[in-house]
Amino acid sequence: MPDIKVPVFSESVSEGTLLSWSKKPGDAVKRGDILAEIETDKVVLEVTALQDGVLQSVAKNEGDTVLSEEVLGVIGEAGSAPAVQAKAPEVVGVGAASSTPSVQSAGTLGGNGTLPPSARKIVAENNLDAGQIAGTGPKGNITKQDALDAVGTQVVAAQTLAAQGGGTDQGPQEATAPTSMRESAPAQPAAPLGERSEQRVPMTRIRQRIAERLKDVQNTAAILTTFNEVNMQPSMDLRKKYQDQFVAKHGVKLGFMSLFVRAATEALKSFPMVNASVEGKDIIYHGYYDVSIAVASDRGLVVPVLRDTDTLGLADIEKAVAGFAGKAKAGKLTMDDMSGGTFSITNGGTFGSMMSTPIINQPQSAILGMHNIIERPIAVSGQVVIAPMMYLALSYDHRIIDGKDAVQFLVTIKNLLEDPARMLLEL
Repeated sequence: MPDIKVPVFSESVSEGTLLSWSKKPGDAVKRGDILAEIETDKVVLEVTALQDGVLQSVAKNEGDTVLSEEVLGVIGEAGSAPAVQAKAPEVVGVGAASSTPSVQSAGTLGGNGTLPPSARKIVAENNLDAGQIAGTGPKGNITKQDALDAVGTQVVAAQTLAAQGGGTDQGPQEATAPTSMRESAPAQPAAPLGERSEQRVPMTRIRQRIAERLKDVQNTAAILTTFNEVNMQPSMDLRKKYQDQFVAKHGVKLGFMSLFVRAATEALKSFPMVNASVEGKDIIYHGYYDVSIAVASDRGLVVPVLRDTDTLGLADIEKAVAGFAGKAKAGKLTMDDMSGGTFSITNGGTFGSMMSTPIINQPQSAILGMHNIIERPIAVSGQVVIAPMMYLALSYDHRIIDGKDAVQFLVTIKNLLEDPARMLLEL
């Protein structure tokens, strides 16, 4: 019987955490079916079936640490009886003793979709009615977060009832967060848990890695930030004039990110030290332009890489950025998507940020921060006009980039965005 194995990790990844099983022993599987999800400090990997058959047994439970190519379970021939699991599944939390009937009575369907194993566990432990949970996942599937939100709603309702003098048969301790919520909730609490309540939630592997990398760069790089502002009116006029034609030809909207990527790439050509990195006592000058784009996801900030941006047109960039955003939202980014990069761009303006000092994405030496576009009065040819202005920030490693070069690099980006024809004509 063939083994189900952990995918081969990259050299920089030593171990992962088994997030969830999509099948249970005895379930029929087909080649290509997703069996489990594993979280590393970079991405979430899917473990798929390599053949048809039946999930015979599992050797690891949700939450277990797994190593590269370690055996997770066994697939048997169709019709074979499931073997005893190597490790009995853990059952904890409020209502654990009566959770099985609750889930069975609710069925495998929630308000609009299916109930996966990770959400099923939370529903069972907290005696939730799966039929009353609205799924927000693909095809209406109930996600783990949907189940956690339902737990939070249940807790708030219990506290409200207690505050109003109802629920006399419920003691004060029952209004605290259920065990599954304390152990499984994401870093951001789903709902207030009452006066002066607290949650202790372990960091995910991705969040731990983000924390380590950000602290490392603060300890090793000499980070300095320079600022400038750009009048976005010319770029906005360009978008407005050609948007319909651009969409009709390329099937994607012309956004600001492609203009910034092109402007940054042209500036990197003129200032190669900004495209360089430090390795020991050496400076490595990269003869290519791979721009990392910071993307917010449910699991934290990720930075997929646009490769060879000097060869990409605006449409190519827009399609690639949209693809990365979709993959990040669905948790489908791969290690290859996020490896490498010689320069980074982050856009805090999408969340309303006016100004920030972005942190360098090592081993890179600089990162460009975009911000919110706000109409402000400025002086143009001796006249006060109202213009859509954006603050730009460039954080750079002062060990290899001098202030003069950093300022001129940022001014180059400003000039290209204020006269985009120069950028497109490579002038």
